[in-house]
Amino acid sequence: MTAIAESNNLNERIEAALDTVRPHLRIDGGDVELVEVTEDMHVKIRWMGMCQSCSMSGMTLRAGIQEAIQSKIPEIVGVEAVN
Repeated sequence: MTAIAESNNLNERIEAALDTVRPHLRIDGGDVELVEVTEDMHVKIRWMGMCQSCSMSGMTLRAGIQEAIQSKIPEIVGVEAVN
């Protein structure tokens, strides 16, 4: 598999993991966008909608987003939010 194909496959797997938490975010008017996966296997996301200003977004990141991604893709080291 080429590096591009591997990257696309990884992005698809991350999007599938994010899709498991998106319904919970959308209930409150928010969402999340995959920005990038770094070479050292960190996922960068961007909060959207109401999630941008939510005081609970830090807990949601760790207990929701990161847990969903790492449970399906254990090689992911961490998840961080970027602007």
